[in-house]
Amino acid sequence: MKKKIVTMILVMAVSATAMVGCGSKQNGSQAPQESTAAQESTESSEAASTVSGTLDEVKSFMFVVTDDQGASYAFTFSGDKPEGLDKVQVGDSVTVTYTGTVSEVDPFEGEVLSVEANK
Repeated sequence: MKKKIVTMILVMAVSATAMVGCGSKQNGSQAPQESTAAQESTESSEAASTVSGTLDEVKSFMFVVTDDQGASYAFTFSGDKPEGLDKVQVGDSVTVTYTGTVSEVDPFEGEVLSVEANK
């Protein structure tokens, strides 16, 4: 019986030590890395990029463009529609100029500058 109690106390002590050790933070080394990452994302989001493809869907707050490889990109906007979006229709070949990052799986983070119909 004493062995079981001693074993349980030892297991609890080791578990508590592991939890305390895993929960500690290293504040000194984390801050510079975060600010560097923030600067890099700010610099990359300022550059304008383009995506060309077919306009698949238009809603009051977003639109979807599918490129030639079949990748669909959802562009969201708030407030007024981006320049040129009223001049194109679903099914048109378009070029979207934007800042920020766009991905097939992640939400759009940036600003749509213009939507132009391809000729």
